[in-house]
Amino acid sequence: MVTIGVYGFDGESFLQRLRQADVRLLLDVRQRRGVRGPEYAWANSRRLQAALAHAGIVYEHHRELAPTTELRQLQYAEDDRQGVGKRSRRELAAEYTRRYTTEILDRADLTPIVSALPSSGIAALLCVERDPEACHRSLIAQRLTEQHHVTIEHLRP
Repeated sequence: MVTIGVYGFDGESFLQRLRQADVRLLLDVRQRRGVRGPEYAWANSRRLQAALAHAGIVYEHHRELAPTTELRQLQYAEDDRQGVGKRSRRELAAEYTRRYTTEILDRADLTPIVSALPSSGIAALLCVERDPEACHRSLIAQRLTEQHHVTIEHLRP
């Protein structure tokens, strides 16, 4: 399995990176499946799903793994305190990580996701942040490794 973010890619380079990694299944773990800014319009749900379908990549939305609005606001407050923007964040706040883990991840059953991994090719966890360390997808990936022995690679632009 791989993880990938939206930031730092354009639509074509994103799809190229997925093809290079032999991604066959994309698991979208965003709560809101839109991205602000015209340079990321390609990552909005309908456009992304159409591009993935054209590329032969199956799309699934896993909202149950998305942080709640309250959790996102907690991270934004920490970003403001540190003077970093969402697109330049390098790590998650400790309280965000703790609460995401207890409120979302500990309650999630990842077994169906593991069971549905493609027999050939790779699955990808998608969110928006460029760096996995700044995104909840890294927490999901860590849990998949610890509990299900899934090998993870983080794709970057």
